[in-house]
Amino acid sequence: MALRLFNTLSRSVQEFVPLDPAGRKVGLYCCGPTVYDFAHIGNWRTFVFADLVRRVLEFNGYEVRHVMNITDVDDKIIRRVRETGRAHREFTAQYEEAFFADLKTLNCRAPHLTPRATEHIEDIIALIARLLERGLAYTAPDGSVYFSIEKYRGCGCRYGQLVNLNFDALRVGERVRSDEYEKEAVADFALWKARVPEDGPVFWPSPWGPGRPGWHIECSAMSMKLLGPSFDLHLGGEDLIFPHHEDEIAQSEGAGMQTAGQRFVKYWLHGAHLLVENKKMSKSLGNFFTLRDLLDKGFAGREIRHLLLTAHYRETFNFTLEGLRAARAALQRIDECLGKLRERAGGLKGAEDSAVLEAFAGAINDDLNVSRAWSVVFEWVRELNRQLAENRLDAAGAAAALATWDRLDTVLGVGAPAEIEVPAEINALLAARQEARKARDFKRADALRDELKAKGWIIEDTPKGARVKRL
Repeated sequence: MALRLFNTLSRSVQEFVPLDPAGRKVGLYCCGPTVYDFAHIGNWRTFVFADLVRRVLEFNGYEVRHVMNITDVDDKIIRRVRETGRAHREFTAQYEEAFFADLKTLNCRAPHLTPRATEHIEDIIALIARLLERGLAYTAPDGSVYFSIEKYRGCGCRYGQLVNLNFDALRVGERVRSDEYEKEAVADFALWKARVPEDGPVFWPSPWGPGRPGWHIECSAMSMKLLGPSFDLHLGGEDLIFPHHEDEIAQSEGAGMQTAGQRFVKYWLHGAHLLVENKKMSKSLGNFFTLRDLLDKGFAGREIRHLLLTAHYRETFNFTLEGLRAARAALQRIDECLGKLRERAGGLKGAEDSAVLEAFAGAINDDLNVSRAWSVVFEWVRELNRQLAENRLDAAGAAAALATWDRLDTVLGVGAPAEIEVPAEINALLAARQEARKARDFKRADALRDELKAKGWIIEDTPKGARVKRL
């Protein structure tokens, strides 16, 4: 089945056809982190979604060029720099480093390019200058530069491609200096912000005076610099549709760098919001989690990733701690089956099961239908467990199943559990329990089993003998 995706631009599910005439290369841009704090679990839903898109593209044989920007200058960052008294780069570096560590913890593939806004000031200035030359931007008395919605619409361009805007009911033409603003303000937005005393040392020279770029122009400049004036896919959370992505389209297409008939971006994909325990995430409600908060509670990155990949990306998703425990149980079912398959295969290599892969591809290529894809996986696991229990699966069959899982996991990305070092005390209890069983002292064996369970370990009998694993 051909890959089909919901394009926010057309408000419909469309077959994915890349711009590349050869049909192989794909340009993918995802709005990355604003590095003023640790990313929270709502952010991570978007980044795991972006990772899934990339993996599905590669699963389908496309050669992906994946760009994720780092917003290292905006209103929030400057405010935090001022409050902390730290140097700008020193302040942002700590959160940038944490972001990439967390990205690895969730087994997200590293983007090929991760440009920082502050490294592309010249490209941003050049794009602003082009918009001024084309009459779509103007300089304010303080030296700031604004994009004119009225002039953009006046040249026959459409503002409101991703959202339906009622210009009669909205405050058109007002000027907004803030990086972010509400839907009620269809306003001229800042491309370049003149320096004010509150900015401190965070500013750059420009033809219009010292200042810094607006948030929206950063993504336009970096994406077109690294992927070209037209590219295939632009991803982000649904909260970015307006104004950020709408303004990106206006700036990028207003600059007139695309060839005739081409858009700035062909497909726009947006992930839905995330709730935590059925409520909007808030520190005051005690349901605000960074990835590190969840790791401190004893959950693994692969468990968090699995839970984030159980609901369709366009559905509002309720993230719960109970859901994480269910994700742990689900992964344990897969892990246990894989463990048995490895023992049965005995190191033999096998070919993939084309029927399972075809069923999985039919699900995941249907606008990333992860719930259906997981259903394919768990039905397959159930059948493998039946065959193993009934001794109907030989070494070749087990090897084929392992090869099939490896291929499926190139999309799912849950990987294998980390090797857990069993404490000496636990091994000693296990050994004592085995000795008690040999001596037919079943009362003591049961007591030792209960003691292990109280310490968080259970005993699993395997063809190679008894072993312990964490609850």
